[in-house]
Amino acid sequence: MKPEPASALFAGPFALATLSAPDGPEFPALVTPDGRAVDLRDVFGDDRLTTLDVLDRWETALPRLRAVAADTGLARTAVTELRVHAPVAPRQVFQSGANYRRHVIELHVAHRAPGDDRPESERRAEAAEIMDRRAAEDLPYVFIGLPTSIAGPYDDVVLPAWAEQPDWELELAVVIGRPAHRVPVAEAPEYIAGYTIANDLTDRAAVFRRDMPQIGTDWLRSKNAPGFTPLGPWIVPAESIANPDDLRVTLKLNGETMQDESTQDMIFKVARMVSYASQTARLLPGDLVLTGSPAGNGMRWGRLLRAGDVMEGTVTGLGVQRTRCVAETS
Repeated sequence: MKPEPASALFAGPFALATLSAPDGPEFPALVTPDGRAVDLRDVFGDDRLTTLDVLDRWETALPRLRAVAADTGLARTAVTELRVHAPVAPRQVFQSGANYRRHVIELHVAHRAPGDDRPESERRAEAAEIMDRRAAEDLPYVFIGLPTSIAGPYDDVVLPAWAEQPDWELELAVVIGRPAHRVPVAEAPEYIAGYTIANDLTDRAAVFRRDMPQIGTDWLRSKNAPGFTPLGPWIVPAESIANPDDLRVTLKLNGETMQDESTQDMIFKVARMVSYASQTARLLPGDLVLTGSPAGNGMRWGRLLRAGDVMEGTVTGLGVQRTRCVAETS
């Protein structure tokens, strides 16, 4: 699938992207809101430049990118004539679970662990209690994803034959712009290069180990199939997003709205998520911090993904990603 022309693709004067001609190599690009792209290999004089390289030098690159965006004399190509890839190939992916209050309640109701036969009201009350405790103790839930699960924002999503309950999870994704380790919450925004959109697909049937329920969740199998994290289309600089804690996250399935929630519903806000991840790990430029998914997943609706479905995901100011589900072929 390809992007559709629009009057403004995203907020702000420019965004980063990874593009290619139909049969050419990928290259980093600066894209303007009217859908025109500048090849950054020419700007930086480096034929091997990647978007990750630009993020590696973000502090010095950003002023240059501002100047490029304002220079109307540079050669530009319509994005609709190019292929749009995932905007960055990160070294690390940090994922967040249970970070939207309403979402957690829905999952507790719809996604019970094996052997849990308690009534819905009891599980709903338990979910509320858990969230209140987590918020009071200030302990986000962060785990590791694989970069190999990332796909482009318009690529087909291959549903593995073994996936019994594939589900969508649209999320705001933070893109790191400086190495970050043990960063205080108040300083965390200084380490953010920008934001993009991620759809963190999950096979619900594989989340809990049926053979050994006592060991808990299996994020490797449930979330990391190839292409299970459509990303992009753009990285919009943080300076163009006034308040990441007040953005609308919306996912439509075959044109019907399934998720539609503000990031205001997040239990732990963007700066807290980045700070928390950095307390253990060393975050690197280009790394992703996924901030969790709001209510409205397939388990909530009793309708999981199947071949032929088209997902359209938007986050305020960050553009639109559109992916089609296809069945795995042998």
